[in-house]
Amino acid sequence: MSKVRNVLFIMCDQLRWDYLACYGHPTIRTPNIDALAKKGVLFTNAYVQSASCGPSRMSYYTGRYVKSHRSFGNFVALPVDEWTLGDYLHPHGVRNAVVGKTHVETPDAGVLARLGIDPDSHAGELLAEGGFEPYDRHDGVLSDPQDRETLTNKYTHYLKRLGYDSDNPWLDYANSAQGPDGEILSGWHMRYADLPARVTEGHSETAYTTDRAMAFIEEQQDRPWCLHLSYIKPHWPYVAPAPYHAMYTAADISPANKSESELADPHPVYASYLKHGASKTFDQEATREKVIPTYMGLITQVDDHLGRLFSFMEEQGRMEDTLIVFCSDHGDYLGDHHLGEKELWHDAAIKVPLIIFDPSPEADHNRGASCDELVEAIDLLPTFLDALAIPPDTDRLEGKSLLPLVRGRDTPMLREFIINEFDYSFRATTRVELGRAAKDCYILTLRDKRWKVVFCDGFRPLLFDLQADPGELHDLGKDDRYRPLIEEYSRKATDWSNHRKTLTSVSDTFVEGWLGLKRFQGMKIGAW
Repeated sequence: MSKVRNVLFIMCDQLRWDYLACYGHPTIRTPNIDALAKKGVLFTNAYVQSASCGPSRMSYYTGRYVKSHRSFGNFVALPVDEWTLGDYLHPHGVRNAVVGKTHVETPDAGVLARLGIDPDSHAGELLAEGGFEPYDRHDGVLSDPQDRETLTNKYTHYLKRLGYDSDNPWLDYANSAQGPDGEILSGWHMRYADLPARVTEGHSETAYTTDRAMAFIEEQQDRPWCLHLSYIKPHWPYVAPAPYHAMYTAADISPANKSESELADPHPVYASYLKHGASKTFDQEATREKVIPTYMGLITQVDDHLGRLFSFMEEQGRMEDTLIVFCSDHGDYLGDHHLGEKELWHDAAIKVPLIIFDPSPEADHNRGASCDELVEAIDLLPTFLDALAIPPDTDRLEGKSLLPLVRGRDTPMLREFIINEFDYSFRATTRVELGRAAKDCYILTLRDKRWKVVFCDGFRPLLFDLQADPGELHDLGKDDRYRPLIEEYSRKATDWSNHRKTLTSVSDTFVEGWLGLKRFQGMKIGAW
């Protein structure tokens, strides 16, 4: 019998799968995440639906592919008819809240007005928050002190109450360092990444976010809940408070996974990304040696605070009835493939850590196991529903519950391949350079355990043999010998696209039984 009454949905932003000790990193210290893996199941082939914050998170929150939920960029709101996690949980009395980041965009005011929804009403707030109660939402990246998010941000007000005097203490204190003459050294400049933040560790984003999560759990007591604990770090700005800024050195970082052969006749989309500022900067070893130790420090800081949170949950009795999931919204190139940032198709960007701890006795015999099934971000929402014994909406949900894998049941292969989508239309320099219209910038990546095929609108596909070339350093897409293979995978991609669950205005049950509706009784269309 499942013991799960609550869900703790932990997400880091821009955390690579291979920068955790339990995933094999040789020097990073992450004992609390490692301990969670030993009590749960570690997934070795977990992939997000898009290597960009917004669309990736919307797939997590809806259980649907980007093509289906249609929020294809960071500044694109979910359509108001999309169901999110809260829509499934609220009718069953489960409080669904967020502490930290979501990247959910507010629906266009014209859409709300057409539907007669007041943006300040409860319904308007739920739409603006993606179905989460904003217990303490703070998305970070507060570059404009007059922006509405900056003015309403609880973390900003927290810092001001503590005496961090600034129009934008998020930037000037939490994400900047200090020079020898007291000057502010902005965290936007990676040259300062090895200096400590201007806030004490206990006042940092990660510490504050953990404190707020603990306050929510304590407040909720024995009433059922789902809390999305969404850490902003290790996402840039790459600034860490002392002592985490100096915890690691250049000797601790993994070598960049790149080859000069990648630069010989590169694919047009890849060639354009090589020109981006972050790529040029991270292609320099001096940048990597300055930034990555701080990136690692930020990860260890998250781990330390998770240790504090898990101890608190033990004291509260919540480790006995809470499903805990640890994941990331995407990776970070950090100089791999001569690139910075994320967005493209390599595993450095689209593969993420995923650990699931189930307190139920059914999971006891499988604790500490690893699973190499191909799993996707869209699988988490169905997993939560399964654990809470809430029936899934199979007409909408495109993911599959991972609970059978967590509990070690013999199950058929979950899927043949994973799908990742990205639309680079918001990358104006690349879109203009390549001469693409805004609606012609779609990239679809199909990856199974042997091949990765990347389809880019208007350009030739890319192909990687993951068995012979696990580092994805040799693009075989321009080799005519592989044309039949690419055509086979093109058919798979087309078949996948044709079977998305976009016809969601009525259920399959309604379609199958429509002739039984009362309004059709007595009709004899075509009778003689």
